Amino acid sequence: MTLPSDALRDAIGQTRDKWGWFVALGVLLLIFGGIAFGNLFIATVASVYVVGWLMLMAGIIEIIHAFGVKTWGRFFYWLLSGLLYAVAGFFAFDNPLLASAVLTLLLAIALVASGLLRSWVAFSHRPHQGWGWLLAAGIITILLGLMIAMGWPVNSLWVLGLFLAIDLVFQGWSFIAIGLALKR
Repeated sequence: MTLPSDALRDAIGQTRDKWGWFVALGVLLLIFGGIAFGNLFIATVASVYVVGWLMLMAGIIEIIHAFGVKTWGRFFYWLLSGLLYAVAGFFAFDNPLLASAVLTLLLAIALVASGLLRSWVAFSHRPHQGWGWLLAAGIITILLGLMIAMGWPVNSLWVLGLFLAIDLVFQGWSFIAIGLALKR
């Protein structure tokens, strides 16, 4: 019988042999992040296309699922939901600038809502240690959402690309750090 700690040790040992792949992936992600930083507009359009593909695939899957549902009410719900997803995916391809404006506005709304929720949770945990950090994170998130909303729709040409570039760089550094830690 293998204990969970033995299985974990074996998995880490097998992963340790592949540390170079983690570093290589990290470097590749850093390069892609640099390219995205170099042209935020192209990165924004690329991210809109990815979202469009995901919506189109989700729509097709929901339409197929609709035909597997046994009741008419649920059939029409899944069919309508799938059609809406597919149409939204097509619109993302047809007019990526409009789609980026809509997605940027939704991002701003989501950031403000998330920041308000974090602030509320922080205040409800006020007597506990560390509640101030949660409140600070909430306030920063609200401010970021408001900054995006105040610059909308002009900033929708680069905001999504900027977020993509930042994410690629952080993921790249994370993979490099994991790979180097595995090497040790």
